[in-house]
Amino acid sequence: MNRTALLKRFTRAATASVLVALAACGLAEAGDTNANVPAAAVDQPLAKAKGSQTLVVAGGCFWGVDAVFKHVKGVTTVTSGYAGGKKETADYDTVSTGSTGHAESVEIVYDPSQVTVGQLLRVFFSVAHNPTELNRQGPDRGTQYRSAIFVKDADQKQIVDAYIAQLQAAKTFSSPIVTQVAPLVAFYPAEAYHQNYLKLHPMQPYIVINDKPKVEALKTLFPTMYRDS
Repeated sequence: MNRTALLKRFTRAATASVLVALAACGLAEAGDTNANVPAAAVDQPLAKAKGSQTLVVAGGCFWGVDAVFKHVKGVTTVTSGYAGGKKETADYDTVSTGSTGHAESVEIVYDPSQVTVGQLLRVFFSVAHNPTELNRQGPDRGTQYRSAIFVKDADQKQIVDAYIAQLQAAKTFSSPIVTQVAPLVAFYPAEAYHQNYLKLHPMQPYIVINDKPKVEALKTLFPTMYRDS
């Protein structure tokens, strides 16, 4: 593990033992879930045949977002990585400076005959992160942790824009949504040690406090969409 990843782990060490105890008692606050997020009014219907489509989103540290979508039925692969900046700066140490334009992101590959963009967006806004936090997410600070959706085409952008407008009009959140919607120029996979992080490090304090509650929220709020692995 590189120096920056170690620093990220140990900067939370002072409070980790207290938070783990709270989590064990069911008292830790996930802070990212909203059970009132409605289904998307504008969406594509389920495809008639199996296929493969992609959606790239950013919602804070990619470990938790990755873990959530790996448990969504119809999702075939999820990859942690970087989007929003240049290839030359798409590495963890450089992105962690907050100066590259990149956001920690995940690329979701899904079967459109099983799950739609609108359904994935509902999970993203209700479970995977808090879309009202500007350039931060939970304990993480910086533009690399911003809320963002990197759209690949006009159809995807239409669904995303319509859904954000729907949530804003319904006042689903008490604060304005700050999610950036930007064209997907490229997605760069992160280093191997960042992939499938929650499954490989289930008892790491950061994971226990910040990310496991998101997976549990997915199971509770969307039982028909949830799968164990």
